[in-house]
Amino acid sequence: MKILARYLAKETLVSSLFVFTALMTLYAFFDLLNELGSLGQGGYGLLNILTFVALSVPGHVYELLPVAALIGTLFALARMVANSEFTIMLVSGISIQRVAGYLMGVGLLFTALTFVFGELIAPVSERYAQQVKLTATHALVAQAFRSGLWVRDGQSFINIREVTPGNELRDVNIYAFDDAFRLQKISHAKQGDYLRDNRWRLQDITETQFGNGNVSVSHKPEEVWRSVLTPGIMSVLLVAPEKMSASNLWSYIQHLRKNKQTTERYEIALWSKLFYPLSAPVMMLIALPFAYHRPRSGAVGARVFAGIMLGLGYHLLNRLFAYLGLLNDWPPLISAVLPTLVFLLVAIAMIRKVQRQ
Repeated sequence: MKILARYLAKETLVSSLFVFTALMTLYAFFDLLNELGSLGQGGYGLLNILTFVALSVPGHVYELLPVAALIGTLFALARMVANSEFTIMLVSGISIQRVAGYLMGVGLLFTALTFVFGELIAPVSERYAQQVKLTATHALVAQAFRSGLWVRDGQSFINIREVTPGNELRDVNIYAFDDAFRLQKISHAKQGDYLRDNRWRLQDITETQFGNGNVSVSHKPEEVWRSVLTPGIMSVLLVAPEKMSASNLWSYIQHLRKNKQTTERYEIALWSKLFYPLSAPVMMLIALPFAYHRPRSGAVGARVFAGIMLGLGYHLLNRLFAYLGLLNDWPPLISAVLPTLVFLLVAIAMIRKVQRQ
């Protein structure tokens, strides 16, 4: 049995690696074509474009591993069926449940790889990719409104006109209110740089105090400012929630909850981040009934094609449910988990149907 498990694992991994390489090459090529449209903006040259494309690869690895696992498993099993190897396994007394168990074991390896790339590698590389592009094109990270970016920090409201790729703040306004939301102080700084431990160094500060009917204005060349804002939170401006790490998503959700702001999109992204790696073994389980047929029955190509379409449909359905959840106020956990759960039930139902044939 161990020999059979190793053989299945080897065939599946080799086929999945081949499919994954083809998909990655295709995605990188499309990224390159897309970025060539920005060639020449500022200092954005060909070397910057190639760097951006290379740094975008880990994000595609995270997205494509489950799909590659499905297609690779389909091809591996179809090849074994064509060579009558799969038939010999079943005739020898190997149940389809045992084959499914072997495939699920291989799927857990894809789960681990997906999690590592999604949590540790892709968020960092995506942030650097955006920094490379923004720095080369001399663009700003965010100007959310005409008045700039607005953030709430306890009883203070912070307005930042510009945020650079290096997390430098420019034209910062801090409006401090008391518990009754009466304006107490307005601080304006021309520039801010992050130190550590939630501390920023503000420079060229003009401070306006309000109290007892009096208004006083003072100037400071520099001061240290404590805030909930950190480069990790600011990185939200660089990286889409779906490409952030689970730890950064959790921190940002807590920040939004503390300031009584909506968190649904980030909660959906967090739950998806936790459950998406589990889609790899589910995809491999779906591949089994599609490849389960007799060589003389024909239509092998149609079965494989249908399986591939189902896998790609799952990939798109994940994104669709995230948007539907936001539009219809579904619980974030349901929006994130439902596609995987549905496909798992479909895979189990298909395997049982095949067994009865």
